[in-house]
Amino acid sequence: MRTLNEVMESGSIAVFGASQDPLKPGAILLKTLIDSGFKGQIAGINPKGGSVNGFTLYPSLDNVPFDVDLAVMLILPHLVPRAVQDCAKKGVKGVVISSEGFAESGEKGRQHQKEIADILKSSGMRGFGPNTLGLVNTSTGLTTSYFTDKNMMLPGGVGFASQSGIFVGALLRYIGSLESLGISKGIGLGNKVDVDESDTLEYFMEDEQTRTIGIYLEDIRDGARFINTAKRVTAKKPVLLLKGGQTKEGSLASASHTASLAVNNAVLNGAIQQSGILRMNGIEEMISTLMGFEWTPLPKGNNIALVTFSGAQAIMSVDAAVKNNVSIAKFSNKTAEALSQVIATPSKAHNPIDIYPDMMAHGFDKISTEILKALFKDDGVHGIVFISFAVDRAESFHRLSDFIKQTCTKPVFISLLGAKEDTRSSNDYLLKQKIPCVAYPETAIQAFSHMWNYAKKRMMTQ
Repeated sequence: MRTLNEVMESGSIAVFGASQDPLKPGAILLKTLIDSGFKGQIAGINPKGGSVNGFTLYPSLDNVPFDVDLAVMLILPHLVPRAVQDCAKKGVKGVVISSEGFAESGEKGRQHQKEIADILKSSGMRGFGPNTLGLVNTSTGLTTSYFTDKNMMLPGGVGFASQSGIFVGALLRYIGSLESLGISKGIGLGNKVDVDESDTLEYFMEDEQTRTIGIYLEDIRDGARFINTAKRVTAKKPVLLLKGGQTKEGSLASASHTASLAVNNAVLNGAIQQSGILRMNGIEEMISTLMGFEWTPLPKGNNIALVTFSGAQAIMSVDAAVKNNVSIAKFSNKTAEALSQVIATPSKAHNPIDIYPDMMAHGFDKISTEILKALFKDDGVHGIVFISFAVDRAESFHRLSDFIKQTCTKPVFISLLGAKEDTRSSNDYLLKQKIPCVAYPETAIQAFSHMWNYAKKRMMTQ
């Protein structure tokens, strides 16, 4: 059986269903491969031959004048089994089946999917999908998704797998748009005719480019294998899981989406706790936690410090900390003395630290950096959430972001609130500096909690 690494490192690609119409998905994919920087050989397959976007279209795989490593299927479901069989005969390493209309659509679709599964099993070729946008490898420029844009191909450390093709495409676009986050590899699972979640975890565990793993699932094929695999993977890298189909209604929707069978939510939670996987409650929480893992050190404890201009947000943050089993740090005498140099009112120098109105006297740059300096030195503080205004000049955060990058010894999250335009520009500025910036401090606390749970598990197993 071929390995996922062999497929992900493919040096040549054939696209079945490459239309002569430059606006159809197959033709778009051919051009996208060039635009994404793929240096390997590329062929379009179309029974009528012809050309599109400067590419020759070959009537069949037999006519392609080079060996093909990876094939992408953008053809009707009833044509896919024969095309997969042709690939097996030619020694293709892997096939991505982007077409829909298989097990999720009814009996005929299930029969086509079983045919494909049998061919894959007998040949040792690997299969992704059906019903997926497929693969992304930012280190080689390989993509099987016509949805790919240049930001999606910016190399980073996040490996992401998803049971939903469009979901992973849209999410990878969003991650790419953050510029400094970036992905390493993306794998679409779809209906999981062959490659499943356990296979992808094993691949990401060994992939040197991948530091943090994100995964979206609607069902789990082999629970025991998944948990045992996850235990090995989480000993090396954090795994963040977003699970769809948690409710009865959601399970019905997933059955029609990727032919997924429901997993009991309580049972899954128990298994996840054993495995070391971190379960996310939504996309915002997942992105914030990915930023924490990718851009900041792991926490050495569970105590968090809050720095704020807003009493209301501080109170809600304390509530969020309690709900997430995060402790509010108690400052050392040395820290209290350092804070008193910039915070005149003693009660405002406690945790949460209130920078108003002292900010007006000292200026934002001085008060923010002096407070962070004191908190970085306090061994009883393990993470910091800094809550502030978004301003119309994002560069106003230059000194703060520079100070964090140069001296950071623990996770720091920044949460900004203000006018929509100011918040967007300020967030963009900080994210480009690789400073985790989130919409609300409660989300930052959730991310910190996940980081501590992972760090604690690592310490217990080492």
